[in-house]
Amino acid sequence: MKQGIHPGNYRVVVFKDMSNGTQFLSRSTAASNETVTFEDGKDYPVIKLEISNTSHPFYTGKNVLVDTAGRIDKFKKRYEKKAK
Repeated sequence: MKQGIHPGNYRVVVFKDMSNGTQFLSRSTAASNETVTFEDGKDYPVIKLEISNTSHPFYTGKNVLVDTAGRIDKFKKRYEKKAK
């Protein structure tokens, strides 16, 4: 690997899947102002994810529809008018 191109400020953070509440511990350089108490009783910075491998249909094998921004409702309203 080339020297000096990778960040050196890795720290332990908790990634939290907001669609199902699953949390896992990893290292990251991402900034966060929020903290959470993890299973081991220690406080860590938390990075919130909309979707992770625990909720993504490809990894779970289930076709679960995650509507985070009301996109499905917007789509239905838009094309409901055209269908009439």
